[in-house]
Amino acid sequence: MGSNNLPTSQEVYYLPLNDAGHPDVPGGYIYLPPPTDPAYRIRFAVEGTSSICREGSLWVNLPREGEPFNRQAFREYTLHPDFNKTLYIDIPVHLAGAFAFYTTYTPLPHFSSSHAASPQPTKTETFYIDVSPRLTVKGVTLPIDALSIFSVISKLMGQYPRDWERHLRGIGQREYNMVHFTPLMQRGSSNSPYSIYDQLTFDLTCFPNGEDDVTTMITSMEAKHGLLGLTDVVWNHTANNSKWLEAHPEAGYNVECCPWLEMALELDNALLQYGTDLAKYGLPTNLTTANDLQRVMDGIKPHCLDLVNIWEYYVVKVDRDAQAAVDAWMSGITSADSRVEGAGDWSLTQRVDFLRSNALNGSDEFAGRFHRTIDPHVAAALLTGAYGHGNSQHQEAALDEMKRLLQALNVPFYQDYDADVATIKQQVMDRVRYLRLDDDGPKLGPINKKHALIESYFTRLPLNDTTKKHNPKALNLVNNGWVWAADAMKDNAGSSSRAYLRRQVIVWGDCVKLRYGKTSEDNPYLWDYMTRYTRLMAKYFAGFRIDNCHSTPLHVAEYLLDQARSVRPNLAVFAELFTGDETMDYVFVKRLGISALIREAMQAWSTQEVSRLVHMHSGRPIGSFEIDKVSSSTKPQSAAVDKALKGVNGSADDVVEIVHNIRQSPVHALFMDCTHDNEVPAQKRDARDTLPNAALVNMCACATGSVMGYDEVYPKLINLVSEPRLYQSSFSDHEVKIGAGRGGIGRIKKLLNHIHTYMGRHGYDETFIHHEGEFITVHRMHPKTRKGYFTVAHTAFPGYGEGHGTLAPIHLSGTTAKLIGCWKLDVNVSDSAKQAVLNDQSFLRGLPSSVSDLPGVQLDVTQDETIITMPSYFPPGSVAMFETAIPGAEHAEGLDQYVTSGADLALSGSSLVDLNFILYRSDPEERDASGGKDGVYTVPGHGPLVYAGLQGWWSCLRDVVRYNQLGHPICNHLREGTWAMDYICARLDRMSEHQEYSAILKHAAWLRSRFDAIKKVPSFLCPRYFALVIQTAYDAAWARGMVLLSDDIQNGQGFVQSLAMTSVQMTGYMKSASLIPFNSTPCMAAGLPHFTSSWARCWGRDIFIALRGLYLSTGRYSDACNHILAFASVLKHGMIPNLLSDGKLPRYNSRDSIWFFLQCIQDYIKMVPNGIELLRREVDRRFLPYDDTYFEFDDPRAYSQKSTIEDIIQETMQRHASGLSFREANAGSNLDVQMKDDGFNIEIHVDWKTGIIFGGNQFNCGTWMDKMGESERAGSKGFPGTPRDGAPVEITGLLASTVGWLADLHDQGLYQHSGVTAESGEQVSYKQWASKLQSNFERCYYIPSNPSQDDSYDVNTRIVNRRGIYKDLYRSGKEYEDYQLRPNFPIAMTVAPQLFTPEKALSALEMADKYLRGPTGMATLDPSDLNYRPYYVNSEDSSDFSTSKGRNYHQGPEWIWPTGFFLRALLKFDLMRKSSKAERTEAFQQITRRLGGCKVAIRDSPWAGLAELTQKNGEYCGDSSPTQAWSSGCLLDMFYDAKEFAME
Repeated sequence: MGSNNLPTSQEVYYLPLNDAGHPDVPGGYIYLPPPTDPAYRIRFAVEGTSSICREGSLWVNLPREGEPFNRQAFREYTLHPDFNKTLYIDIPVHLAGAFAFYTTYTPLPHFSSSHAASPQPTKTETFYIDVSPRLTVKGVTLPIDALSIFSVISKLMGQYPRDWERHLRGIGQREYNMVHFTPLMQRGSSNSPYSIYDQLTFDLTCFPNGEDDVTTMITSMEAKHGLLGLTDVVWNHTANNSKWLEAHPEAGYNVECCPWLEMALELDNALLQYGTDLAKYGLPTNLTTANDLQRVMDGIKPHCLDLVNIWEYYVVKVDRDAQAAVDAWMSGITSADSRVEGAGDWSLTQRVDFLRSNALNGSDEFAGRFHRTIDPHVAAALLTGAYGHGNSQHQEAALDEMKRLLQALNVPFYQDYDADVATIKQQVMDRVRYLRLDDDGPKLGPINKKHALIESYFTRLPLNDTTKKHNPKALNLVNNGWVWAADAMKDNAGSSSRAYLRRQVIVWGDCVKLRYGKTSEDNPYLWDYMTRYTRLMAKYFAGFRIDNCHSTPLHVAEYLLDQARSVRPNLAVFAELFTGDETMDYVFVKRLGISALIREAMQAWSTQEVSRLVHMHSGRPIGSFEIDKVSSSTKPQSAAVDKALKGVNGSADDVVEIVHNIRQSPVHALFMDCTHDNEVPAQKRDARDTLPNAALVNMCACATGSVMGYDEVYPKLINLVSEPRLYQSSFSDHEVKIGAGRGGIGRIKKLLNHIHTYMGRHGYDETFIHHEGEFITVHRMHPKTRKGYFTVAHTAFPGYGEGHGTLAPIHLSGTTAKLIGCWKLDVNVSDSAKQAVLNDQSFLRGLPSSVSDLPGVQLDVTQDETIITMPSYFPPGSVAMFETAIPGAEHAEGLDQYVTSGADLALSGSSLVDLNFILYRSDPEERDASGGKDGVYTVPGHGPLVYAGLQGWWSCLRDVVRYNQLGHPICNHLREGTWAMDYICARLDRMSEHQEYSAILKHAAWLRSRFDAIKKVPSFLCPRYFALVIQTAYDAAWARGMVLLSDDIQNGQGFVQSLAMTSVQMTGYMKSASLIPFNSTPCMAAGLPHFTSSWARCWGRDIFIALRGLYLSTGRYSDACNHILAFASVLKHGMIPNLLSDGKLPRYNSRDSIWFFLQCIQDYIKMVPNGIELLRREVDRRFLPYDDTYFEFDDPRAYSQKSTIEDIIQETMQRHASGLSFREANAGSNLDVQMKDDGFNIEIHVDWKTGIIFGGNQFNCGTWMDKMGESERAGSKGFPGTPRDGAPVEITGLLASTVGWLADLHDQGLYQHSGVTAESGEQVSYKQWASKLQSNFERCYYIPSNPSQDDSYDVNTRIVNRRGIYKDLYRSGKEYEDYQLRPNFPIAMTVAPQLFTPEKALSALEMADKYLRGPTGMATLDPSDLNYRPYYVNSEDSSDFSTSKGRNYHQGPEWIWPTGFFLRALLKFDLMRKSSKAERTEAFQQITRRLGGCKVAIRDSPWAGLAELTQKNGEYCGDSSPTQAWSSGCLLDMFYDAKEFAME
């Protein structure tokens, strides 16, 4: 019996790395959800021959299952290069935290035809992956965004368990789910919770039984009250009276270990003494005016700074060092240096600069007085250069000179000192003013021992039996503090900072700054001690708040968090960062794995600012786009991924993958309605704002929090250092029920917390915020169920009184609403009420307050909307809450699931030609199909789409979805009506009526059913669901295309697949164009939208340049055969037409098309199974064989005879061998209005001495460079820009390829003809013809690098412009044109490599690489050529003969299709010289490097193709066809070759 087990699902987060090894993720921040069971995976994707694959490895420190995390333990994943594949590496995620990855590789050397030295191996920067912790309480998982945190000042909670249990019960009843405790450890002398005396001992005043009480409390919190614990960890300072400092003063910054702090200490001592001596100097000791302050400041320099002589730390000691230099000079001890020659003639500045650069010792670390010195030997050398060897005659002059030089050398040091002194004085003045005069300062009063003039920057350890063992310099420790706008990555007490000297630190006198050094070896005791402290905290608490995180050394925080996570893997980490720089915030967040940064609502000063903050923390806007397909019935990129992962990562066939793109993520927030650092609403705003502020915060899609006293409406901010009273709350003593009541907002807060946690747990992450005067409304909903909550808040700021104005009725489109409640807060803020609360000596109490129900909310429900009208009395301090739903989004399967399922099945019967209509069709194609009635869709404000099919819509929507651009014109249009959906359906319905498109009927029905479902949702959701449907249909159509293309394409990298889909883009039915005149057949367009219909669609040259790539390499053998047969049927003059025109009016004016045609037949036979059978296929001949007579397609002679493809080939060869001379049929202005009469004459012949074919004249242009001059104004009409008469190098190469191939076929008995008959009647075998070409090619085409070799080649030395290349032409009408460097010779190299000497070929390719290759295309002319004109503007009608009417089409602009041939040739000849695997890999990587521009171009192009050409250096060309068949086809050729070469 078969198993009934359903396939298991596997979640995957897709992480592509670009060529530089950087994560290709929007914003660069990789934030992933908590670990799952089974573990989800991170899928690294690296292009197979990316630069980082060269001797490359991916290094990742995510541990395997069951292994502990070790930050330094990186696992290596070798990147095995593969030119045709994307490499996939799956890493399961088992732990939360901050993880890292990087790549190592050896950079690719610069390409050279000679030996190039390989660069040294290198390493990318380290990148980080943050995995959120999985928090659970009572078996319920709490995402970070579902946390409702309650903050308490622990010392004010009373004694455990008596007081603590009451408060914890009240907190739990209000449905908070985490409690933040300020540090619970023994406090220092200041009694501040953040000045910890002993990090390893809990506060015994709160916890009489110490750690046992904490264990009991944490267990009770979680089990009884549903509360997790969060505590501060203080890593960068300790209490100034911590006993362990006496034994280990090296734990702090002292002068012994940090000598650069000595002058800061001396200054600190001097300032303290100056403050003590103020009265002695007759200066005021009680500052009451600015004049008092100025008098004190004026005394600082004479009575303080001048006494300590700090300047001595800055300068060189002139007398000492001058004498040492002269002594060395006199003794002949000098540092011999040729740089002092002529020093006697130097200026003072030159001599001083020499000393500064060569003799000055001593850094900027201020290691002591006069620590800067001059090397006497170098200085003596300078004296020697100036005075000769030391002698007594010049001794005195030399000493004076050296003093003069050193005094000049000291000038900038004195300036540095003066600047520091100015800063010191200003900083001291500003701080003293704040402390004693400013209204918002503490006004400390008289200067005395208790309140000194300054706050000391140093803690001076007491002298006792422990401390006297140390060097006295070790006993003065720097106090911690903060600096305005400081660099968070810089240690303010470190050797590179002068913050303590300059008095820039706002110091905490009760805290000693801890000195960790760079590694644990720098301070073993401190690292061990703080590790034990950290592990102890992690043992009990589910989360940390890192105190003063921005000034905690990153490497220290990383290490300590690693230690904490080793104890508690799912540790939530919060922090406040005051870096002032969002980029720097990301650095801390990424490296530490910070779960959320603390943000404060009470920082807002107005309703508008509150609205801004709420908006910032409210998640995505309602109706946001989904970047992942919701339905994942198949694995995205399944074929390629399965093959890449099979047997490596345990990929199983019965696993359904759900692949997520990593979203752009902001730094997550913990948004507090108030913290213990904020003034409360009763101080900063209006006490009534307590309720609306809390409601708005709790509507945010992030973690939220509050502080003890906020719900109770405390009258003012609690001083956490000096406050002696204990907490009191009515919510701690009574049951808390939701609703109105007295004593604060706790009853409503219970509801707010409940809703906030519920929304966070269930993913309600879309929000809309509206601000109107004093009112703010917030609507938050689930992105799939569309259930939500709606809040109306009337904020309360000073001056609002009873409110100004009313809120207009609220219209909720397509939404139903149910009132939960409407309340207002009243607070007694009278002076007597405040004093009664503030005068309570035992307890902290809130102001008298009450929450009341407000009646009168009116809900008017109609079929299309709900209208909410707020009551006439809805004063400041009021809120209303509603539960909402959107009936139109309710679907049995779930609307998201429904609109994203079934598309694959609906497309299962579609052909590639069906997909051409479903996905593409440019405007001319669409109008052709509809008889001119319908074109592509035009989006108002955006413009016409590039395609009528899905690609047109997705090209418009792609970035809109990726970057959530809900304000884009297409979103506005979709909200306004259903026209877009109706257009898509009508188009498919109309076409499905045609027999050839009957298979699209199911797809049309699928789309209609999904759009019908979307039309029921409110208009504001239409863009989201429309995009979901389009993306689903587009992905399904793309996947269907992959199924119908070859295995190489299915398993290829994304770039190859994009190129291959160009074949679908270019091939379809047209009413006005076909391969044959009597029936409609799918045919290839040369390019879109310029070459799409009628005579302009099918170009012989373009088709057969593109055919090998677009059809043969993709497995579209039938399409290739049809095109070959169609053009074979219209053979005439031994040529195929350049313009097919259905075979009705073919034009035979291209000399090269036939050779690309024959090359395709050769490729078909070699690449297609049983391809040789093509030679026997018959075609009906449009014209009579070997007859130049022209007649119309409906003439009885037309299609009256048959020929096999073998016959066609032989007729072609024979006609060319015999020579061609004819005038184009219907020649004249009706055929070509631009051409001169002589241009219609076609002459082609073979020079049988060389075997080379010649043809053309100066008035026609028979190769792909076929631009005819058109400007009468410039006089260029009828003069081709590039006639290329004579023997173009690519035709010679194609000819050699063909005759060599035919010779081989004949030898194998597969081709009956051995050769041709020349004009003379001589029989010439194909072997002989091939031999002639082989013998003469390089003699005729090569231009040697060395002029001395010119005699060995057919070279006119006078005309040569560039050497070491191959001529573009041989014996053309303008001899200089032969010698031009153009990108045509690589075509010959590709098809006939045997003609080229490999060394010469590589050298020529190197030239092309250097001078012709642009970002995407090849310059059509050497930039050094006088005719180089790289900007093509077809509309230009100037008097410039070279450029008018775009005559310079091929005189410099960069064409993309030759890039394919260039890269094929480069790879072919580079591999010839390489034998080892590493060398061959390098050859492939050189190609990859040169594909970068094309990859970006096809990725970013709305046309999903590669352009015809660009201007110079890849600049956009407005006259270029935006997607061209041969541009993509020739690159597919290259990938096919690469696969073949890789197998050798």
